[in-house]
Formats: sequence, structure tokens, C-alpha cells
Amino acid sequence: MTKLLEEAFAAASRLSPPAQDALAAAILAEVQAEPLWQGSYDRSAHQLKRLAAEAVEEYRADRTEPLDPEKL
Repeated sequence: MTKLLEEAFAAASRLSPPAQDALAAAILAEVQAEPLWQGSYDRSAHQLKRLAAEAVEEYRADRTEPLDPEKL
């Protein structure tokens, strides 16, 4: 176990029992979902690489513009 995870568990141990259970449920859900995310990434990695290459090409060809958060 890493030092950071030990610190997180120590901090979590000071929470109320209901808060500890809620945190534990969230952590377990994340850990259990990790293989699903990895599988999804593995199946789409070639598409992500292609999209990244297209984005770089458009940037180098000066066909992009700065993102304006106000226009989102």
C-alpha cells in the first residue's frame, strides 16, 4: 500500500460510520469499474490515436482556433 493511500485511509477512519460506508462504496465501485474502463480504452485506442493525429494535423495547418469557454 502506498503512503498516500495509507494517509487517505487514516483520514477516512476519522469519518462517521455512515460516511465511511459511503466512501468505501465509492472506492469499491471505482476499483470494480477499472477493468471495464481499461477494456473500453483497449478497444478504442486505435481510434483515439487517429483522432489525436488529425487534431495535430489541423493545428499545424492553422485550422484551429483558441477555445473560448464563454462560447461553450
